[in-house]
Amino acid sequence: MKKARLLKTFAASAAALSLTACSGGAGTGETTATAAPETTTAAPTTTAEAATEAPATEAETTKAEAGPVVYDAKGSGYGGELNLKVTIEGDTITELELGDHHETNVVMDRAFPIIRERILEANSPVVDSVSAATFSSYAVKAAVADAMGQAGLEVEKITMATAGPEKEAKTLDDVTADIVVVGGGPSGLAAAITAKQINKDVNVILVEKMDILSGNGKFDMNFYDLINSEAQKAAGNEKWTVNQVENFIEAKSTAGDTMERVEVWAEQENVLDAWLRDMGVELNDNYGAMNHMAEKDQYAGEVIQAGMEQCAVELGIDIRTGTKGIDLIMEDGRCVGVNVENNNKESYAIKAQNTIIATGGFCSSKELLAEYAPGYEVLNTSNQMGTTGDFVKVFVDNGFKLEQMDNVRVFPNIIVPRRDLTGGADLSLLVNKEGERFISENAGGLNLGTTIQAQTDGAVYSITDQTGYDSFYRIRKHVGLGYYSQGDTITELAEALGIDPAGLEQTVADFNGAAEAGETDQLLEAAASRPLDAEGPYYGVRIEAANHMTKGGVSCNENAQVLYEDGTPVEGLYASGEVTWQSGGYSQSVCFGRVAGEQAVETLK
Repeated sequence: MKKARLLKTFAASAAALSLTACSGGAGTGETTATAAPETTTAAPTTTAEAATEAPATEAETTKAEAGPVVYDAKGSGYGGELNLKVTIEGDTITELELGDHHETNVVMDRAFPIIRERILEANSPVVDSVSAATFSSYAVKAAVADAMGQAGLEVEKITMATAGPEKEAKTLDDVTADIVVVGGGPSGLAAAITAKQINKDVNVILVEKMDILSGNGKFDMNFYDLINSEAQKAAGNEKWTVNQVENFIEAKSTAGDTMERVEVWAEQENVLDAWLRDMGVELNDNYGAMNHMAEKDQYAGEVIQAGMEQCAVELGIDIRTGTKGIDLIMEDGRCVGVNVENNNKESYAIKAQNTIIATGGFCSSKELLAEYAPGYEVLNTSNQMGTTGDFVKVFVDNGFKLEQMDNVRVFPNIIVPRRDLTGGADLSLLVNKEGERFISENAGGLNLGTTIQAQTDGAVYSITDQTGYDSFYRIRKHVGLGYYSQGDTITELAEALGIDPAGLEQTVADFNGAAEAGETDQLLEAAASRPLDAEGPYYGVRIEAANHMTKGGVSCNENAQVLYEDGTPVEGLYASGEVTWQSGGYSQSVCFGRVAGEQAVETLK
């Protein structure tokens, strides 16, 4: 019941968050695909301009007196056609109502209240896009321009680069807080929430450079490494509900974290499910070991992040989106705050007793990848576009310790051009345009990524059958959304994907023959597990391998304190999540966000 309430009220929470956001600048967080085509549009005449023009004609007066008119308008966004109802009274846009669309809900739910507010305030679609929702913003702005054209209002050209008026740089007065958190992803939100839960009177400011919160966490299917969960108990998963802390420590003892951090991590994972449920977040599907989804047909990330954002609002945390951390303020070796700049080009300092950095990794910075993990810069990323490593050079300049900076996790299958993580079927084949297998399906890492790029047109396809479709929810979801091509026969699938049919038929026949005979598969370097189904349907999608997360970052101890190169802690400075070196991912980021929040409160003077 709590989860149902949480999801129904999240749109209202997103609207509330947008009221605290600074007016945003352009950015991209959804895709690296080619921009949508331009739409001819223009801003309406302003009141000031109208005062210098000739008196209104009879037709114009009649239109103004006719009252509000609702126009059905369309725009082209990230996922295709978007429908919008636009209410115009005279020459004033008075309301926008979102209709059917194919945008990613976890983006659109957060972005639409912001872009709506900007358009209504400016009375024009010539406004800044919502960073991390650029394509969706474009679709809304184009639809408003469409409605204005229907209303007979003059419009100027709307493109992906359309933005609001240029802003003049300003320096504002310093502000103060007990704790400032830089980064509004899973780890930053966990830190801010935990600090406020411990002491409701603590003044916590959270800044996030994108216009919407929750980083890449809001897209994640799996919340892994969780122990002692209600779902595990219901499933009888005793390894992770009986002696679970000891079992976790043993399992992670060789992962690369210090044993002190592993022990703290284990204790945090042990209570994390209860903490989430207290805020109305239920992860009810435990699909083996420590993996969790919200339900069998619902990703974990969308529920977790909606819950944390709503909780942050209810706690009264001062959330400032569209606000980027620029540099740390250091005095006599102690961190005393952070310098920031918002999308209005307003710069100021946030002075705080304790600062928490949770800005994520550097998957989206080709320059930093080339410097710290040479070779990986040639791959695209599946991570959100805010992962630009903003504080890496700040850490270096201040003599902080960096670890594992060349450690990058490559995800083997992301959809081209959407960038959604896909795959997971019990059996799938990787083939090129010639229909030929070219590498082991068990391959991974940089080698997989560059080998895919070396194929004809860099085009590679993952294909599976009905048994594979049935084996994993992610496949079923993407097929249902229309991301996959389908065919009742291998030939039909090949034609739908643009693969050589004869080549694919031969590849499947060879693979099935080896599997049926129990022979070692030459590419898999092991006995093929099973042949593809003898009858369709079959499913396929174009994929690439991409940098999913950079694992390295600033070094922290078990209390989430940032360390100098000599291993001593930096007073007043904590860090958590992918900005740090950590062997895990999503849930570990939340765990050490909580640790950072706890420690930041406990050490307040």
